[in-house]
Amino acid sequence: MDFEEAADAVYAAPAADFIATRNELAKQLKADGDALASTRLKALRKPTVAAWIANLVARRLPDELDDLLALGDEFREATADLDGERLRELTPKRHQLLDKLSKEAARLADEEGQKVSADVGQKLRETLDAALVDPAAGDAVREGRLSSALRHVGFGVVDETGEPSNVTPLTDERRQAARDRRKAQQAETDEKATAERKREAAQREQDEREAAEKAKAKQVFEDAVAAAQQAEAEVEDLDTQLDNAREALAEAQALVHRLGGELDEARRTAREAQKESREARKRYNRL
Repeated sequence: MDFEEAADAVYAAPAADFIATRNELAKQLKADGDALASTRLKALRKPTVAAWIANLVARRLPDELDDLLALGDEFREATADLDGERLRELTPKRHQLLDKLSKEAARLADEEGQKVSADVGQKLRETLDAALVDPAAGDAVREGRLSSALRHVGFGVVDETGEPSNVTPLTDERRQAARDRRKAQQAETDEKATAERKREAAQREQDEREAAEKAKAKQVFEDAVAAAQQAEAEVEDLDTQLDNAREALAEAQALVHRLGGELDEARRTAREAQKESREARKRYNRL
């Protein structure tokens, strides 16, 4: 085991076991013949509660922490480009990431038996924000060996005592990986948004088609009702005409029957008159 491995093990230990773990590993380094590493390890300071939780985040939530640091890169690029619109877009994301990571950190600490007071929670959030703002602070937080919480005060990063922090930048490729992951997430979000817009457009088109079909069917129905009503009116009119015709026919038939009777009577009367006329002629001739 070398110094780096031992330092990682010390800061990964439970907060209550920091001193014991540090001393045990220092003895081991010394026994292995590395007295300088042993001395350096003994000089490591026990982390405050906020610093211990920040170290826990670095070990347990590396991707989420990288996302925060990548967002810091975007902030600095937008600031350098004087891109006010981009800065306005990034600001709510900054608060959202800090809120999310602070809540996750509190959950992890609770799982480890460490309660997070309001003061510790505020210091943890300030540490995460300092990591976002300052690249060196970000690398220090990601290293997972903080002994004190950090705070960005405008001119640099200070520790919990207000003294300038001696954070130093680390060479690492995870920041680029975080950028790529954020781009992929944004692309996925954009793709989902595009798909949702297409779905909504298709739904609107379908709704419009259905509305047009319903309107057409309604018009056909209304036309059919109007035609049926007109046909019923014509039927009623024809029924009336038929009744009138039947009444006229009945009257005509009665008239024919009456006239027929009168004609028969007139014919009988004419025959009798002709008979009387012949008899009268005969009587006249005999005279």
